[in-house]
Amino acid sequence: MSALNDERRVRQTSMRVGLWVGAASTLILAAGVGVLILVIFATARPERGGPGRGHADFDDVVVDVDRVVPWVIALGVLGVVLLALVAWFAARRSVRPLAEALRMQRNFVSDASHELRTPLTALTSRIQILQRRHDRGEPIDETIVDLRRNAAVMDDVLTDMLLSAEADAAQTADPTDVAACVAAAAQSLRPMATERDVAVDVEVDGRPAAAIPRVTLTRLCVALLDNAIVHAPSGTTVGLSARAVGGSVELRVVDRGTGIRAEDVDRIFERFARADETGNRRGFGLGLALVREAVTRYGGSVSIESTSSAGTTFLVVLPSA
Repeated sequence: MSALNDERRVRQTSMRVGLWVGAASTLILAAGVGVLILVIFATARPERGGPGRGHADFDDVVVDVDRVVPWVIALGVLGVVLLALVAWFAARRSVRPLAEALRMQRNFVSDASHELRTPLTALTSRIQILQRRHDRGEPIDETIVDLRRNAAVMDDVLTDMLLSAEADAAQTADPTDVAACVAAAAQSLRPMATERDVAVDVEVDGRPAAAIPRVTLTRLCVALLDNAIVHAPSGTTVGLSARAVGGSVELRVVDRGTGIRAEDVDRIFERFARADETGNRRGFGLGLALVREAVTRYGGSVSIESTSSAGTTFLVVLPSA
């Protein structure tokens, strides 16, 4: 469906550009011819009929070529310049869909690279745990189950990103169990949190349901938790809570980090915007931007509810199902 939409968009753009070039060229040529006719009439002079010509009054018009030729040259040069401007503008309009496609492609590659880093890191941590337990002769059945769960998370991330890349991605979704998504996100990131000596505390009030796909909700919870874990000091706790409030579902992610600088608050959700790197992993400024894109796509919002030297709280508000 996306390929058909792209093809239709290209055809429509080509038709609009063609019509615009045709109309502009016609107007330029018509204006040039009109001006030339006016110049000819303005510079022409009548000639009296002479002997043997059979006319007694002014019946011929004489045009001075040396007075008309400069106008013809000037109008020709002006017409060429105007047509060149039309061609330049048409070229810009015609390549605009290509530029937009290239921008979307670059964004998708950047998003995919960023979004896969977190589940891949969690998967690597599980593999290390599996190897250590195997070397010590400890049971590994539970770790293998966790490995399969992390692999499924990677598959869900890819699926959600491919759906998001569709131009006609659905704006509504079936009810999603928020508690299950929150638990899945926390479970997938616990090995990373353990390595950083950070605890993950999950609290869900009741059984709220949000109008957002399960994979998307899990993905944004993972992104917010990952951001909080990276910026949380060792020995602290990161909190993830959810509750239904009226016709919305509120999710909060709380860390005990050093907070966000005032100059970074307004741009923290922009692409490639990075605050100070306090964690071991270098960020690329995409995580929070992708969270905002995912939330707003389904009618929600994300904001910094509070930030100070005692920590930061992110608030996500989603429509209740």
